[in-house]
Amino acid sequence: CSSGNRYASFWVGLDGYGSRARSVEQTGTDADCAGRRAEYNGWYEIYPAQPVYFRTKVRPGDHLTATVKFHGAGTFTLVLKDSTRGWSHTVTKHETGLDRSSAEVITEAPSSAKGVLPLADFGTIRFAASRVNGKVLRKLHPIKIVMIDGGGLAKDSTSALGAAGGAFRNTWIRSG
Repeated sequence: CSSGNRYASFWVGLDGYGSRARSVEQTGTDADCAGRRAEYNGWYEIYPAQPVYFRTKVRPGDHLTATVKFHGAGTFTLVLKDSTRGWSHTVTKHETGLDRSSAEVITEAPSSAKGVLPLADFGTIRFAASRVNGKVLRKLHPIKIVMIDGGGLAKDSTSALGAAGGAFRNTWIRSG
């Protein structure tokens, strides 16, 4: 962090992309800058409700596993596990009327009521073994979405899927 407030979120979830219900059930982490100070948090969210932050600390370099599962009858389980620090949070929520129209593995500049926030320099984030219903991403023909700024320039890059079909990385380019 050099100066100014900047934000980056890394998460997995259901819904979001193309959801008629305008919902997303997600869990992940943030790597934010408050001026020169870095802040790291784990969280979950059943959007449009506000995110809920876990008190357990996340640190740079931690290895995390995130899952979101639908169990039927409107029941979702969200799990965020830090194998580096040895903690896990499991949240079960009941929400009806959600589409379950998509599954996502996301790096993003989050939004506020004022719009998309400036993207923090997160370096490179690696996603490994990404699966949907037990299938690696390559078998599902995923859609790659790259963040762009107001001038149409990419804020990050997304690699091709690795040989196993479920690994990729995002690399920061600019705050935008």
